[in-house]
Amino acid sequence: MRSSVLSLPSARDEYSATPPLDRAIASALPTRLRPADLLRLTDEGAEDVLSGGYDHLLPADGIWPADERWATRLSHDDEVDVWLISWTPGKFTDLHDHAGSLGALTVLSGALSEYRWNGTELRRRTLAAGDQASFPIGWVHDVVRAPAAAESVGPLDPTLSVHAYSPPLSAMSYYEVTGHGTLRRTKTVLTDQPEGDL
Repeated sequence: MRSSVLSLPSARDEYSATPPLDRAIASALPTRLRPADLLRLTDEGAEDVLSGGYDHLLPADGIWPADERWATRLSHDDEVDVWLISWTPGKFTDLHDHAGSLGALTVLSGALSEYRWNGTELRRRTLAAGDQASFPIGWVHDVVRAPAAAESVGPLDPTLSVHAYSPPLSAMSYYEVTGHGTLRRTKTVLTDQPEGDL
């Protein structure tokens, strides 16, 4: 009696017979820009502000607002927004995220305190002049001018930072920490303004 052997193609044979994909695989992110790209953009924006490239967008009288945060858009296209923000003492942004946008910042002068939700608590870090940070989607934080910055440079000297968002901001969600140590979203607003209401 003759035995027959069933020959199945090996996985290697199947994969080698599959033609290569001739189309790009889409990124899971809503933008082609990565955090490193946004950090580079904020760094370049900071250099341009410091070298006078955006003097025409700064307060005309040279006096920075002392009571409220101030911002101006440095550049904008369909892919990214770049902003200059001036921070005043004691003005928090409130705990928020940037909805579907990635973000990054470079501190030009003074210092910022960031309070970031790490999943169980708020963690504080200080970002001084020259420091950078990036924010992935889902990053929940609150930002304020660092108290040390207010003491060292005076209330009228600006704490400045350049921020980039990709895709450009369209919404922000706000949060509160509950008594049970969890995060609760309190509202979502449509906005194209950076770091909360200005």
